[in-house]
Amino acid sequence: MNKDNAQANKNIQELAQILSLEKEKELIEDFLYCLLTPAEIADVERRWDLVKALRQKTPQREIAQKLGISLCKITRGSREMKKDNSAFMRILCKYEKNIDFTKFV
Repeated sequence: MNKDNAQANKNIQELAQILSLEKEKELIEDFLYCLLTPAEIADVERRWDLVKALRQKTPQREIAQKLGISLCKITRGSREMKKDNSAFMRILCKYEKNIDFTKFV
């Protein structure tokens, strides 16, 4: 992520604001399918599976084999989750209270 790119930051901020205000889950899903290409959707889906698997303490080599993700991407995800005030962990902890993520892994 290039946080030094002012236009990228502006666009991400706008998208975050729009998505945070929208209450209709189906509209958000439709929006994401319209916004992203099939390849981008597949990449986002795999990365979300990766985050959930790391949260469940699944070994990295098992994740790589199961999801077809490189160990480099898995290590990056793991490092992101270990950072102070990690957005991955904040989101996971926030929603684990409402959703049983284990059924998705």
